[in-house]
Amino acid sequence: MREQHSIFDKLYEASEEGINRFLKELLSNPTVAAVAKQALKNATVTKGKIDRGVDTLLLLFNLPSKDDYNKLLAKVETVQGSLVNVNMKLDRLLAEQQKQKKPIRRKKNLRPVSQLLGKESHPVKDDPAS
Repeated sequence: MREQHSIFDKLYEASEEGINRFLKELLSNPTVAAVAKQALKNATVTKGKIDRGVDTLLLLFNLPSKDDYNKLLAKVETVQGSLVNVNMKLDRLLAEQQKQKKPIRRKKNLRPVSQLLGKESHPVKDDPAS
């Protein structure tokens, strides 16, 4: 298996070197280089026309383009960042509020202040029923 693997590797490397050598010789010819340059230029122009045509179709069908999607994504990320900031500030405010509000612990069985002073808390009126 290793022999087959190494044979295929050698064939691949030989073909890669052969293709590179062929392309160098081919592009060294000025005529072929000029034709290749023109073909690439035409391909980029054609791609630009196709992109504009696709954008026009998307606009006609009221579908978002890739640019629209990227703009919307940027806005959503901005809103998300703002929401995170608001959330953090709200958490800080709530934490401060909790620190300020310490519950008052009262001891059980406390007598009212009036009893401590020797007065009745609720004076009893003479009830005719009793």
